[in-house]
Amino acid sequence: MEKKPMYRIAGGAAGFVNGLFGGGGGMVLVPLLLKSGELKAKETFASAVAIIFPICAVSFLAQLFFVDFPWLQSVPYLVGGAAGGLIGGKLFRKMPPLWLKRIFAVFILYGAWRYLT
Repeated sequence: MEKKPMYRIAGGAAGFVNGLFGGGGGMVLVPLLLKSGELKAKETFASAVAIIFPICAVSFLAQLFFVDFPWLQSVPYLVGGAAGGLIGGKLFRKMPPLWLKRIFAVFILYGAWRYLT
């Protein structure tokens, strides 16, 4: 099977998860990008972030138009998220790929546990 349709399906799944849950599209993309074997681990994580950014913008617009958006409650998370993104981006260059995978797996498992309890 040609790879382009699979890429579109993966992107669609990431967008669907992101729009439905307000985030998490990277949890779909990172394993698929790693499995493709075309990118190294660090390239995979960086690519997932680059792909998720526009998906998040579209999801934000959908939420903005179709849901009552809690602006005031969102601001502290936005500020903290921006700070965390800067720190994470700076540490990313120094982090060995194996540890990136492990940390990512811990976050996925933690998120799954939180959703189930």
